[in-house]
Amino acid sequence: MNHAPNDSLAPATLPTKDVTASNLALRRVAIDTYRENVAYLHRDCAAYRAEGFQALSKVEVRANGRRILATLNVVDDPSIVGCHELGLSEDAFLQLDILDGHTASVSQAEPAESIGALHRKLAGERLGREDFQSIIRDIADLRYSKIELTAFVVATNRDELDREEVYFLTEAMVSSGRRLNWHDPLVVDKHCIGGIPGNRTSMLVVPILAAHGMLCPKTSSRAITSPAGTADTMEVLANVELPFEQLQDIVRDHHACLAWGGTANLSPADDVLISVERPLAIDSPGQMVASILSKKIAAGSTHLVLDIPIGPTAKVRSMPEAQRLRRLFEYVASRIHLSLDVVITDGRQPIGNGIGPVLEARDVMRVLENDPRAPNDLRQKSLRLAGRLIECHPDVRGGDGFAIARDILDSGRALAKMNAIIAAQGRKPFDHNAPELGSLTFEVLATESGVVTGIDNLQVARIARLAGAPKVVGAGVDLFRKLGDVVAMGDVVYRVHASFQSDLEFARQACAKSNGYTLGQAGDVPHVFVEF
Repeated sequence: MNHAPNDSLAPATLPTKDVTASNLALRRVAIDTYRENVAYLHRDCAAYRAEGFQALSKVEVRANGRRILATLNVVDDPSIVGCHELGLSEDAFLQLDILDGHTASVSQAEPAESIGALHRKLAGERLGREDFQSIIRDIADLRYSKIELTAFVVATNRDELDREEVYFLTEAMVSSGRRLNWHDPLVVDKHCIGGIPGNRTSMLVVPILAAHGMLCPKTSSRAITSPAGTADTMEVLANVELPFEQLQDIVRDHHACLAWGGTANLSPADDVLISVERPLAIDSPGQMVASILSKKIAAGSTHLVLDIPIGPTAKVRSMPEAQRLRRLFEYVASRIHLSLDVVITDGRQPIGNGIGPVLEARDVMRVLENDPRAPNDLRQKSLRLAGRLIECHPDVRGGDGFAIARDILDSGRALAKMNAIIAAQGRKPFDHNAPELGSLTFEVLATESGVVTGIDNLQVARIARLAGAPKVVGAGVDLFRKLGDVVAMGDVVYRVHASFQSDLEFARQACAKSNGYTLGQAGDVPHVFVEF
């Protein structure tokens, strides 16, 4: 299960103790600071002067027997925070679970104990198990500032971690949060390293596996830099923000769930690190392995199929790079006793036709209903991934998994299971034959005749996000042509949907610079080795 931002900021209940800082009235400052607790003091506040606080220093806020750590911002405008008030950002305020005006105290925070280990890593030293345990513990407790987090992320980027250090990092991230036990010897999961728009295979794999009687409690993250995550797309169909106890009941009754992972407190340090990695566009192999495998182990998975797509605009762009990443995943998985099957797949282009929550939900439901309009690439990839996991079952002979998965899908059992999961989580009204797409549209036309020889995953994803996805669920890109398709000049290549004129114009401007499509001759279509 994946962990949500607020879980990583969960407050600790502490015994009351005397503090030297003045008592202040809490004020909710309606600012989203993206997974960072921020406190606000007026420059003329007596506590600010008496305690010798400095802007961007770490402070400890105590109220109602709880405490949080926060980064201090100093303000001069009393309309934001008065001299007798302590302001808190949205996430920070919600953690204390109190009302505006409640008395709180603020004091200097103790420095993180692991700063020495961080400095040694910055100097290029190799760190041991206890060093990583200390660093990750402090990160999970929010003792690191964004600057210190950035330093750690950069210091462990690319080749700065050897494989033993990646194992230590993974182990530390697991131990920083809750670890689930489903009391079943076979708990399966499927994960993709990301970077391929429309790749909603999880929403097909999960009901197929559950219909086969396998336990697959799937909790996923929301999109951070992509046009949709699994949780965003599933939310079009059903509620995904459910109490953990309810998720347990759903898994017990239906063998699966498809929910947002914000209620489980699994590998909380990972979400804090992601808040720095993603804006920096850092996705180093070591950090990727630790992030993915720590979440799977913490979620109680015993068997994992990992999808590594390769292609010219995928995260992994060559077979040697894919093999190096595979070996690192396999090494760490073996050390943490997770059965891992790595599959290298085609990442040359988006999977399916829709990019954006509503469009991707439409594709998923068409596959489940065996609709002739269903995208075949999404269907085939999902069946092959599901087949690999079905073959984890001791009663299934190797090589039979695909046929079993296909029978479950073709017979309607996967659709019935998906409908049961949706009903249990709380169905939302959705007609995939006439989905609530953004009503503002424009079409991208072929400027010449030829064959589609390239589709830039990054650019079409960027266009979908500029159109409003995933926050505007009906926004996105609907593809009409894929690699190898013959097009004539003036043919529609794809349609962009938006709900707001400004979003539509942003997407239109991006398309004018580059629509993400390359046309050429049939022999120019790039070939890629895949394991399916």
